[in-house]
Amino acid sequence: MANKFVFLPPQTDLFQEWIPRLLDSQPGWEIATPSTEQEAIKELADADAAFGTMTPELVAAAPNLRWLQAPAAAPNAGYYFDELIAHPTKVTNFREIYNDHISIQILGYIINFTKHFNLYRDQQNERKYAPLQPPEHDVFLPESTVLIIGVGGIGAETARICKAVGMHVLGIDARREDKPEWVDDMFTPDQLEDQLPNADFVVLTIPHTPATEGLFDASKFALMKNTAKFINIGRGMTTKLDDLNDALRSGQIGGAGLDVYEIEPLPPNHPLWDAPNTIITPHTAAIGGANLTERRYEIVVENFRNFADGKPLRNEVDKANWF
Repeated sequence: MANKFVFLPPQTDLFQEWIPRLLDSQPGWEIATPSTEQEAIKELADADAAFGTMTPELVAAAPNLRWLQAPAAAPNAGYYFDELIAHPTKVTNFREIYNDHISIQILGYIINFTKHFNLYRDQQNERKYAPLQPPEHDVFLPESTVLIIGVGGIGAETARICKAVGMHVLGIDARREDKPEWVDDMFTPDQLEDQLPNADFVVLTIPHTPATEGLFDASKFALMKNTAKFINIGRGMTTKLDDLNDALRSGQIGGAGLDVYEIEPLPPNHPLWDAPNTIITPHTAAIGGANLTERRYEIVVENFRNFADGKPLRNEVDKANWF
């Protein structure tokens, strides 16, 4: 009997490109592409697996669902709702495909905060030729410390490239028990406050979960060096933007590199836009090259095979904890 897979609406050209490849690679599947939620409800009645975002109504219509592929590495808040968590289906995501893209952007922020290209660009716009004064050029990367909070795929790759430029690397992770080769010392989340005063750069690569929502607030910024730079490239809901803005304007910390925000898009009137020594990018860290589409496909086709063969699925999520 064929397994049935449903691409949930909204439909995209990408799905149409994937379907013949999936069927060639793993014959014996039936693939449905409903265009509305009502059509999806009908298709899910006998579906074994699906791709996309569910609703409580869709979950209730899918009694036999055993695998759901999330459309992102860390879907938006609300993806893991109570009915989905309680449902027996396994959920997989696209983690690991962005490791190199995002870690390079993190290094870009770190180099900016060391060599100050952002500030010199501002001076260039003013046709001003003048070296920045101390302490702006006082940080030497091989003598600096980076604290990476979340040493999964992205965090571990960030550790590798930071170590390659000579930095001392500290890591904090809720799950990881081993110490990656490129990390000098590993700590648990309950040791975060002890380690914050040691870091010249604090990098967040953690997902948004019940445990990390609002993790970085005024109390955490108060523990950082007043020269330290804060970088958030994980999920915006982990950081209280008003507290971060206050920390930047009061000189409690020395700068921030942000790609994700508590509110997205960042409102045009938000004070962070002109906060001191702050680099703002519009959630672009994972963008770069066409290979990401193929990386997504590789995970889906691998799990097509794993599901059909009764093997463990790649990138299975702990639904209750959202990652």
